[in-house]
Formats: sequence, C-alpha cells, structure tokens
Amino acid sequence: MLNFEFYNPTKVIFGRGAEMTAGKEIKALGGHKVLVHFGGSHLKKSGVLDRIHESLTEAGLTYVDLGGVVPNPRLGLVKEGIRLCKEEGVDFLLPVGGGSVIDSAKGIGYGLVNDFPLEDLLLGKVTTDKIAPLGCISTIAAAGSETSNSMVITIEEGMLKRSYNHDCARPKFAIMNPELTCTLPAYQTASGASDIMMHTMERYFTNTKDVDLIDRMSEGLLTAVREAAKTAVKEPDNYEARATLMWAGSLSHNGLTGTGRITDFASHKIEHELGGMFDVAHGAGLCAIWGSWARYVYKTNPARFAQFAVRVFDAAENFYDREATAEKGIEAWEDWCRSIGMPASLTELGIAPTDGQIEEMAEKCVSAGGGHVGFFQTLYKEDVVKILQMAR
Repeated sequence: MLNFEFYNPTKVIFGRGAEMTAGKEIKALGGHKVLVHFGGSHLKKSGVLDRIHESLTEAGLTYVDLGGVVPNPRLGLVKEGIRLCKEEGVDFLLPVGGGSVIDSAKGIGYGLVNDFPLEDLLLGKVTTDKIAPLGCISTIAAAGSETSNSMVITIEEGMLKRSYNHDCARPKFAIMNPELTCTLPAYQTASGASDIMMHTMERYFTNTKDVDLIDRMSEGLLTAVREAAKTAVKEPDNYEARATLMWAGSLSHNGLTGTGRITDFASHKIEHELGGMFDVAHGAGLCAIWGSWARYVYKTNPARFAQFAVRVFDAAENFYDREATAEKGIEAWEDWCRSIGMPASLTELGIAPTDGQIEEMAEKCVSAGGGHVGFFQTLYKEDVVKILQMAR
C-alpha cells in the first residue's frame, strides 16, 4: 500500500425529505443570497424546486434561479452564471441535480473568486485553491460530484471536455434524498449506475501490490451496485435500490477507493472525447468502450482481471489459465451492461465514428495528458486509436 492523503469534509444529509434542510444548512454557513442552479423543467414540474425555494425562504435567505444545464455541461452557461452571480450579489451556490449541474456550479464558483479565464484552468495553464462556497442537492445517482474534488466542463470551441481537480471544490454539504431519483428514465438510471461502477473500476485496476483492504471494499461496492441497478431499472420506486445507488455514487468517487494505490482513468479520458464529439451520455459512453480497453490491456496483469471476474461477477476461476478467467470477467461486464439497457460497443451506443474522427479523438485524448494516458498500461495515441477501432 502506497502513502496517501484522504480528505473529505463534505457533510452528508441523507434520506427522505432531506432537501428541506437546505436553507438551514446554508444559513449556518453564513450564506445570504443563493444561486439555485439546475437543468431542465423537471424540477419545476415535480414540485422539488418549490420545496427548495420554501426551505430557503423559511431560513430568511433570498435566491436567484439559473436553469439550462445540459449533460456534458457547457462553459458558456458557466460564464452566464458568473455574470448573474456578480450582478445579483450571490454569496452561496446551490446546484440541484446530477454531476453536470454540480460541475457547472463548481465552474461558476471558480469564476466568481478568480481573475483568470476558466479556459486556462480547464486547459491546465493555471491552478487555484479558491472557489466560492457551495452545497448541493443530488437528484441523480451517478457522477459522485456531490462529495468529490472534480469538475468536468465542455469548452464549446473545439468541443473539448476537460477537467480540474482540487479539494477546495468539495461541497460544504451534500443533500441526498433517494426518492428524488425515482422518476428518472430507466436509461438515465442505468447510465448513472454504470458511471458509479466505472469510478470504482478505474481505481480498482491497478498494478500496486498489497491493497487487498480497499480491493475488498471496492468489490463490495461493485457487487451492490451491480444488483441495485438491475432492481432500480425494473422497479423505479424501489427505495432501497435507489438509496444504494445514491450512496454508492459518493463512495465511488470521493477518493476512498483510490487510497494506497495508483489509479488509471484511461477509459474516462477516452470517453471524454466521445462525449465532446458526439454528446453521448457519459455512463453509456463508458460502457461502450470499457470492454475494448480491457481486452487491449488485460495481459499486462491478467491476475487483476481474473480477481475482478471471480469476486465481482462470480465467474468460475480457471486456476490453469488466468487469461481465460479474465476474459470471463470482461464478458460478464458486457452482459451486465446489456441487462440494464446499456451499450457494449459504439455501434450499440448509436454512433459510427470515421477513421478521421477516431484519429482526432485519440489526439485530443493524449494531448491533454502530455502525450499519453493511463497507468495500468500507458497508452499513446496509436493505442487509443486501436481501442476505439475495437469498440466499433
């Protein structure tokens, strides 16, 4: 196990009706005027937005709304949010939604207290440890942004999907009411569950030795999500399945399952380029390319893939052929994806990138990482090209 630091100061308020505590929490943190940031009209139609407004008003707070966040959130709306907050004197940010909304709010928070263009932050030209205070209300179990240090924003010019990670971006509080996820379409539920799985798997596939403690924690999380996702897709009102997914979303991406090891995240980097070019759902995009990544790299450490197959997907272990066991695990993952309505290839995802588009995505992918991505196996442009071709 390697040396590590683990920091997660976000206060979690979990359970039925938890959204009604938002006003009290913000007031205790010294907030006065709040930006309520969200996506489409669903929150208004469902009455959730009214309940949040009520909570803020009862706490003596004022607020201004900004909707319009889309999947793969855009820098243009982030800049609009910065302008609005400065104009209105906002001193606290409250995103209500999933990872896209929370990441958009984080972008606004960075822009409010720093003087540089946000493009420079996303492109790695500058760094900062300053962000405006924010809490969040989760309505989707997926990205884990509610307790993570990460932010992913799409720069419209060139459709570059880029990230910035710093502990200052961890929300002050995260309100999680699993009931708010029950009305999600099955596809969105499944896509979110896939993202949760991948956040853990990107940390699980490591070459670091003597990490069995976190391995076992990760395997428990993965098996719980594997089953809860199937249930939630079939029984959308199943509270326990929804609760499992919602809490797992945070546990998978708050840094815990990456402690003591070198993590990978190559699949995420590749999918970011899919999302930037084709605007696909993030979890679905990950499903479409992970099997190809796995088949491309598993011989680097077949024992790790065999362990995944046996412990997470209950594959029978072939003691004489670890590679055969590893293959069973990859196949089991793809079968699971299809069982919840997720794609296991780019064709199943509904896209057919040309050779030129694959070249472009591969170039953008590795250029963001200094010419390569990944740690389980270092991948260069030609490797990413081959993975994307395999994924067709």
